[in-house]
Amino acid sequence: MPRTTAAEPVVKVFPEPPDLPEPLPEPAVDDLRLEVVLGALSDPLRLTIVRKLLLESEGFDHPCGWFGLDRPKSSLTHHFKALREAGITRQRQYGLERRSHVRVADLDARFPGLVDLVAAWTPQA
Repeated sequence: MPRTTAAEPVVKVFPEPPDLPEPLPEPAVDDLRLEVVLGALSDPLRLTIVRKLLLESEGFDHPCGWFGLDRPKSSLTHHFKALREAGITRQRQYGLERRSHVRVADLDARFPGLVDLVAAWTPQA
């Protein structure tokens, strides 16, 4: 009997709008380290954040509140900082708000297939 496979998830990538604020400090593409990226993605909440950005984005970047996560702000700040410092996401400051998006092109250039693996991951119920 032939095997049926689920459709591959579609990663959403939006064009960069003009006049964006400068990104917060992050590693350059050549400085991305696999062990650091995998370490950041080893936390299920961070993996969920990245997957949601990849598959459910409604625009170029999103504020912390868009994710609908029931966690203290200080905890979320820690997780978003870990993702940025690992080079997985890029954050920009818009007044009092920080907005994030996944560095898809940079991750694909450095670790081909990683973004697709994260998008295909299914969280435990």
